[in-house]
Amino acid sequence: MEFALIAVVIVLIIAVALVAVKMGKSEKMIQSAMTNSENLTRLTEGLLSQQSKLEGQLTQISTDGAASQSAINKTLAERLDSVSKRLGDSLVQSTEKTNKTVTDRLDKVSQKLGESLIQTTEKTSKSLSELQARLAVIDKAQDNLTDLSSQVVGLQDILANKQARGAFGELQLNDLVKSALPPSSYDFQVTLSNGKRADCLIKLPNPPGSIVVDAKFPLESFHLLRNAETDADTQMARRAFITAMTKHISDISQKYIIDGETAESALLFLPSEAVYAELHSNFPQVLQKSYDARVWIVSPTTLMATLNTIRAVLKDSQMREQAGVIQKEVTVLLRDVERMDKRVDNLSKHFAQASKDINDIETSSRKIVSRGEKIEDLQLGEQDSEDLLVNPAERLPVTSV
Repeated sequence: MEFALIAVVIVLIIAVALVAVKMGKSEKMIQSAMTNSENLTRLTEGLLSQQSKLEGQLTQISTDGAASQSAINKTLAERLDSVSKRLGDSLVQSTEKTNKTVTDRLDKVSQKLGESLIQTTEKTSKSLSELQARLAVIDKAQDNLTDLSSQVVGLQDILANKQARGAFGELQLNDLVKSALPPSSYDFQVTLSNGKRADCLIKLPNPPGSIVVDAKFPLESFHLLRNAETDADTQMARRAFITAMTKHISDISQKYIIDGETAESALLFLPSEAVYAELHSNFPQVLQKSYDARVWIVSPTTLMATLNTIRAVLKDSQMREQAGVIQKEVTVLLRDVERMDKRVDNLSKHFAQASKDINDIETSSRKIVSRGEKIEDLQLGEQDSEDLLVNPAERLPVTSV
């Protein structure tokens, strides 16, 4: 019976440990189960200690005599039964409490785990939606980059050819001039008296006179300058750039500045802000040569500002041209006003005379009405009537009307 009780205790301990291990999902639950197991182990050790003490007492009692053997066995059996009952009750209560605790904690863990899974699922869905939207934006940007790359390649092909590059500069010049000036103030591809053809001729009054704008694009030397890796390459590219710009300035000065036909200066249009900035930053000697030759170098931005100034000059010139016409018209207008004033005076005199005539007519009308009323009031007899018929002039006084 003692070994069976020990075996039951051990089995319960193992069962509780297995239940705690199988049902526990967290470290706290396992620690609780282990704590209960340790308590049961200590309880078992205490029972074993009491058993050993009882066995020692039994041994001692057996040596004292067989007379009290039955009483001792009965007492021992009663105590063993009491201990077994207490142990069973304690094990049942501990198991129920452990099971309830484990169940409650499992429920809480399951609830928290479910809520966490729901939140994680929602966040994951939201993140996937945002990721899909961003991927769509990235795809669209990729398409735009592809189109831009093809356009850049096309632009490089255009700029690689000198004729195409010249056409590109002329087209940009035409767009800027058309957007800033009225159509009557410019012409494109104009042939001058010396037989040279200018890209654009802006018609200005004298002074200063019409001014020529010619587009130039020294792209090869500029690329050499930007791609130079050594000092020798840089120096060679600088000389090439200076040579190209000097030639352009000289050509414009000789071809497009004609005394009596054009202004004393001309414009060199660089269709690239980068080339213009490089020129003003690192090549002051080229700028000085352009100043000496009266060839003003402009970029798209500075050309637009120059064209706006030219438009103001044209407007002022037109106003000055129209000033004489306006003065002449004002003089004629004043004469017309004087003539109208005289005619108004004459009309006023006519109105005054007509008013006087109307007043005289009204006076005569009142006298006639008064005399008629007097005639109606007369009470004439027969004699009076005969006398009136014989000589009416003697009966009625005559009053001039």
